[in-house]
Amino acid sequence: MIKNKNILITGGGGFIGSHLCEALVENNKITLYDNGRRNALRYTQIEKHPNLQFIKGDILNYESLKNAIRNKDIVVHLAAIAGVSSYYESPLKTMEVNLLGTYHALKASSEMGVKLFLNCSTSEVYGPMIFDANEGDLTHQGPATIPRWSYAVSKLAGDHLSFSFRKETNLPVVVVRPFNIYGPRQIGEGAIQHFAKNALRHNDLIVRGDGTQIRSWCYVSDCVNVLIACLSDEKAIGNIFNIGNPASTISILELAKKIKEISHSKSKIVFQEHQFTDVRLRVPSIKKAQEILGYRPKVDIEEGLMKAIEWYKEFNL
Repeated sequence: MIKNKNILITGGGGFIGSHLCEALVENNKITLYDNGRRNALRYTQIEKHPNLQFIKGDILNYESLKNAIRNKDIVVHLAAIAGVSSYYESPLKTMEVNLLGTYHALKASSEMGVKLFLNCSTSEVYGPMIFDANEGDLTHQGPATIPRWSYAVSKLAGDHLSFSFRKETNLPVVVVRPFNIYGPRQIGEGAIQHFAKNALRHNDLIVRGDGTQIRSWCYVSDCVNVLIACLSDEKAIGNIFNIGNPASTISILELAKKIKEISHSKSKIVFQEHQFTDVRLRVPSIKKAQEILGYRPKVDIEEGLMKAIEWYKEFNL
């Protein structure tokens, strides 16, 4: 348990950030540094919590970010451009925000004497097909001519930046690589929120390709538990951890069917051509997080989908 810390979360107003903030705000001072583009906080009860400060800012504005980081014990860097369509359509902006923004956050944290920096990377660094991915595997991406991989490359560069700052400035860093996190407050892009919203309206569920693409789905509370363990346990420092749930591995087609069943939907499943280059297989190994942090995913795919669907239904999204 983390107590009496002064913590800044970049991108803290988003999906994962809002859940992490919710878990920490009772016993810590939390500052959220966010551009406000996806405000998931409005779906919580903590917007006006006395321990919470919200700073609307851009991670590309170094001086603003540095001032926000001043006197902080911990920085959790979640801010990024994410979502396949976003980085496919805007690869330059994706690279700028994810690469330069991470550099800014690391540099400011180092200069301000931050005691721990947690960088949120991505499972995309493992490339288009990976089974039982472990943190020591070689990272690889697709061709440079395909904009989709701008995201993976920029996030992988952030991993290298993190450990470069650790080596040259002694900044204590931890890197996490989430695998398909889902749950309440996920807005924007993502297969589960797309299927859930349309299933509740009995609209067609669009499956790209033949639906045999395989993913491991991790419920957001399990993700937050790993993040908190990384912030709490000194053994985490200097390590990379996958965050995922291999037990919740399912094809995209089976996912659509399961969501349709849980939501009692009359939706039809419709197959369409891929709009973007896709990943065929992505399944993590979580052995390292289990051994060092004691991580055990608690929410299976059935329970997680029911919770997520109920949330989308409640807010009529």
